[in-house]
Amino acid sequence: MGEPTVRTRQLGGELARHRDAAGLKISDVSERLGWPASKLNRIEKGRLGIKPGDLDELMDVVDITDAAKRDVLHHMARHGRQRGWWQTYRDIISPAYADLISLEDGARSMRTYESILIPGLLQTAAYARATIEAIRMDSTPEEVDALVDVRMARQSVLSRREPLELWAVIHEAALRPRVKSQPQMMKEQLQTLLDKQRLPHVSIQVLPLDAPPHAGMSGSFAVLGFPETADLDVVLVEALTSALYVEDTAEVRRYGSAFERLRAAALPFDASADLIEQLKDSIS
Repeated sequence: MGEPTVRTRQLGGELARHRDAAGLKISDVSERLGWPASKLNRIEKGRLGIKPGDLDELMDVVDITDAAKRDVLHHMARHGRQRGWWQTYRDIISPAYADLISLEDGARSMRTYESILIPGLLQTAAYARATIEAIRMDSTPEEVDALVDVRMARQSVLSRREPLELWAVIHEAALRPRVKSQPQMMKEQLQTLLDKQRLPHVSIQVLPLDAPPHAGMSGSFAVLGFPETADLDVVLVEALTSALYVEDTAEVRRYGSAFERLRAAALPFDASADLIEQLKDSIS
């Protein structure tokens, strides 16, 4: 199966918790179901997907009777098996990046704080290319082209029938032009932000340079929210060569609280738009 997705890990963890709560060992459950113990162990560790019929049998054995809970677990199992357009690019995107795209595809909302870059869902193709070329230092021109295509395709979540609700807090430092040889690129990027923030499901705030010490000083992050239950929300923390998914409910709530503090410290929407406009107009 390869690297487990966030959803298969979460599903396995939920099933393991319910098995423990029922006072059952893996050997007890596997014996009742007639499964090899290794199969159940791999499911609980997120290393193996599970078919709907098998999931129903397993939930019966570990005493998951609540209909809503069973529906949520079925949703998690379907999401873990999901294959989307991004699979076409599996040779150039990491499993963690594929997981992010899959999560964005199923999410209801995203709350993101960016300290250095424009959020990926709001980038122009030219800006995306410049940042990808800088970060993916060893990529060929063809790979860069493909990665730009992926980033642009990701933005379809903002134009689908039930669009993703995006709330972005962007540090002012990310908005200031730093590529003097490409002034038009940054000008177009800032105009795109102004255009996107007019959409009813997109909210953009700017955290000013003179903001006091704040919760985002440790770095950028994104909180993805899902319609089934808040217990499925996930936080993404990205680094240069890796991505960390925070799935523990208490930790996710801490990131949610951090975002609320950042939102409160940022400029109001109108003042944010005015600042973006001023920065755009300052580019010659």
